[in-house]
Amino acid sequence: MKVDDISINTIIGKGSSITGNLRINGFVRLDGDINGNLETDGNLIIGDNARIKGDVKAKSIIIGGIIVGNVIAQESVKLLSSAAVLGDIISRKVQIEDTSMINGHCISIKDEEQFEKKMQYYLQSKAIKEKVGLS
Repeated sequence: MKVDDISINTIIGKGSSITGNLRINGFVRLDGDINGNLETDGNLIIGDNARIKGDVKAKSIIIGGIIVGNVIAQESVKLLSSAAVLGDIISRKVQIEDTSMINGHCISIKDEEQFEKKMQYYLQSKAIKEKVGLS
């Protein structure tokens, strides 16, 4: 099912706190806190007050808050000036404003085929490291 990329399908408001992994369809706006992974097949906006402790995966992501985990976006990632990512970022296009912070690797490959290969390699090597206890 194709979702509308213009209207927001799910809003997690300021003051909300969720523990556990979330898989959501469509466009998501997050202004609360999540202790777990967040995945959507649509776009994701992470507000200035949002905090995520877990991995984030979406079609495109705008980050204003703090993520302690890895970020994977098929199309693009934009870090606003208030953003902080303590983890790796993988996307075909990455934009970083002046005072944003990243503590991790950033993989940005425009070519879709090469991006898919590098993303799979990254995810496999990460899984192997976690299994062996190296990360």
